[in-house]
Amino acid sequence: MDQVSQIRDKVDIVSLISEFIPLKKAGRNFKANCPFHGEKTPSFVVSPERQIWHCFGCGLGGDCYTFLMEYEKMEFPEALRALAKQTGITLVSERATAGTTSKKELLYEINSFAKEYYHYVLTKLPVGKQALEYVLNRGITLQLIETFKIGFSPSTDQSLVNYLTKKKNYKKEDILDAGLAFVGRSGLVDFFRGRLMFPLIDHRDNVVGFSGRVLEADAPSKYINTRETLVYHKGEHVFGLNITKEAIRREKQAIVVEGEFDVLSCFGAGVGNVVAVKGTALTDSHVSLLHRYAQKITFCFDDDKAGQEAIKRSLVVVEKKGLTPTVIVLPNGKDPDEAIKTEPGLFKKAAKEDVGIYDYLLAKLIDTNDVDSAEGKRSLVDEFLSFVALIQNEIVKEHYLRKLSSEVGISYESIAKELQRFVQRQTAPVQSEPIKKKRVREEMLEEYVLALIVQSNDPKKTVQSVVKILSDSMSRERAYQKILLHLIEHIETSTHQEEPFDGKEFGDKLPSELVTHFNTSVLFPLPQFESQDDLLAEVNKKAGELRKLYLQKKIKELSEEIHKKEDSEDISDLRKKYTQLARQLEQ
Repeated sequence: MDQVSQIRDKVDIVSLISEFIPLKKAGRNFKANCPFHGEKTPSFVVSPERQIWHCFGCGLGGDCYTFLMEYEKMEFPEALRALAKQTGITLVSERATAGTTSKKELLYEINSFAKEYYHYVLTKLPVGKQALEYVLNRGITLQLIETFKIGFSPSTDQSLVNYLTKKKNYKKEDILDAGLAFVGRSGLVDFFRGRLMFPLIDHRDNVVGFSGRVLEADAPSKYINTRETLVYHKGEHVFGLNITKEAIRREKQAIVVEGEFDVLSCFGAGVGNVVAVKGTALTDSHVSLLHRYAQKITFCFDDDKAGQEAIKRSLVVVEKKGLTPTVIVLPNGKDPDEAIKTEPGLFKKAAKEDVGIYDYLLAKLIDTNDVDSAEGKRSLVDEFLSFVALIQNEIVKEHYLRKLSSEVGISYESIAKELQRFVQRQTAPVQSEPIKKKRVREEMLEEYVLALIVQSNDPKKTVQSVVKILSDSMSRERAYQKILLHLIEHIETSTHQEEPFDGKEFGDKLPSELVTHFNTSVLFPLPQFESQDDLLAEVNKKAGELRKLYLQKKIKELSEEIHKKEDSEDISDLRKKYTQLARQLEQ
């Protein structure tokens, strides 16, 4: 067995997927809301027997490798190595990994060496002494510098390029692709020069890029980041998560701050469940990632206009994921880094006493609007309703509508009507979905009957019941008919009749063109049956419907043939067959 298959067979797909999304038992399978598209009714199904998954809503599906590739945006070599590590299998590079080093992995590797180089320059070389003193003077300890691997990029043009090309033998084009250099007049030039370097590391400990900060306080561009590359996307990265994710999971809360120094200061002060995002406002990707670890997103942004706007923009995606949004109100309107330096006790207190974001926004609006005038009330209500409309939970929504009513002295009914008008204005016309190809009734029933058989507690007994009903009517036209016939043959020729049906063994022996249809039947969502007898009764009922449809189809075909051969001599045989089928239909 090759190592790819060996690892696949050793992975428990239910345990693997449960690390990312909650699964619930559903008969022989497990179900969940699909993580790849929005839905309220679970259509994502996992089969422990076949070690596969499939979503009946969006159509995605596969095995342990494809799940990691879809969910974690990995390439196959990354997924292979991650699962090999999880299963304790050492990959043999000559056989299992030959030629599988992906471009992504190459860029991760180059970035990792750059991280170590920058860190060494800051902590060990004289050229980094000024930058080290700057960091220490800002209250960042040597331990924090080591934990977050902070570094420094020399001001010279080619220090990193020379290190990577001459010491580590990387190609210039790969260094360019990593975003660590650009082409200048003298050749390849370091992208980051004379800057404090914060490595950007994803939640799987891959170095995806860097954020570089100048040491001068009045510099026009304090920070520059790695440009968009194959591995770094500004709207997806969360700074510090690789280090703080366990604290976030433990607290079930992610505190989101604006910058790297804010993260370091919070972490150093003992507030470990903290991260920062580039561009401040949260994206769908940010929230999807944080949702794996937290149920509550707590904003701790600067108390200025930009910070408030970022909170408002972030609300849309936080509410969409069903997370609880709150705010830390800092003393004297300071940022976290400054607040910790001057009043660490007050900051910790404020962090523990985070307030609901809608209470915070309403208080801000009351402070900035004249609630005694009609125009002031209208302005306040219009803006606050734009936030309330985002709330998914109807109980929470009504709570804030009533609170708004009380604060501005307007009836709840009037405010509720205004909310309805606001929602109607914002609702875009519903686009009609493309017409799906209609499936014939027989095919749908075949799929359902096969699902009932393979997901029953006793597939052998169940299929025998179906054989009695369909033996005189079924053909080999469609995939599910062929699978059923293979199943009958498999059970009848089994050498150990007393052994339970092995769905994996049967599926692996099927012709390749039938495997996908069989997997669908294994994962097909079935209703709950109180007992095996109830399931058997359903199988018999649907098999009976199938038999009737099969016979009706054959009778129709015979009728058309008789009509065409009205004057033919062999019409008597056709009429006999017609009579036999008609009698079978009446039985």
